Amino acid sequence: MSYETIIVNAKENGLLEILLNRPNQLNALNQKMFEEILDAVTAAELDENVKVVVFSGQGKAFAAGADITSIMNASAVEVSGVAKTGLDAFRKIESMNKVAIAAVNGIAFGGGFELALCCDLRVASSNAKFALPETGLGIMPGSGGTQRLPRLVGKARALEIILTGKTLTAQEALEWGILNSVCSPGELMDEVHRIAGSILAKGQIAIGYALEAVDKGLQTDIDTGLSIENRLFALCFATQDQKEGMKAFAEKRPPAFQGR
Repeated sequence: MSYETIIVNAKENGLLEILLNRPNQLNALNQKMFEEILDAVTAAELDENVKVVVFSGQGKAFAAGADITSIMNASAVEVSGVAKTGLDAFRKIESMNKVAIAAVNGIAFGGGFELALCCDLRVASSNAKFALPETGLGIMPGSGGTQRLPRLVGKARALEIILTGKTLTAQEALEWGILNSVCSPGELMDEVHRIAGSILAKGQIAIGYALEAVDKGLQTDIDTGLSIENRLFALCFATQDQKEGMKAFAEKRPPAFQGR
């Protein structure tokens, strides 16, 4: 499908790339982009051939945040609608039964940072920078930053970023536990593809169950989370992938998973 603000590229072996494509605006997020991301991710979730979805940006930025010019004169009701579309798109990324990887190739400010936060894994080039600068505009993060960042780095550090508008370098983001790895700009996509390849070699039903267990478990108490884990762990044993995986282990050979 053709989009105006994103590019969707299907790669081999179940990898799908979604590129933010407003390079002249540093990939600033607007209503149209939120809608197209939601549509593309919904389609990816329904496509059994897609196993891993990678998000990155065209040009020199991942995403510079919200398109301020499109919302600066909006009413509270109007901006709530735009933000809700963004929340829906990002929650779809976070909750889909496919692995989402953010390949952060430049600045990730505001909504760009929040897009990275809703992905399962985050890899950045060494020149990437991260910030939630909204309070300097008289507003606050509106695409999940106040909820996902504290869950990732803790309340104190999240509030330091949110309240001061602090900009983190890629190395600082790695040290704070926001990123999984940092590499040189020229090696970014190779590193992301390496990680994706490792995931794609695993049992995809199990991958989906593990994602579900973590996502739902983080929203509840430990006892309920353990119950969710137990149920999904048991369901693995109703799959052909479990039988193949354990048989291959016993026979000392690589497994040939079929996603069944």
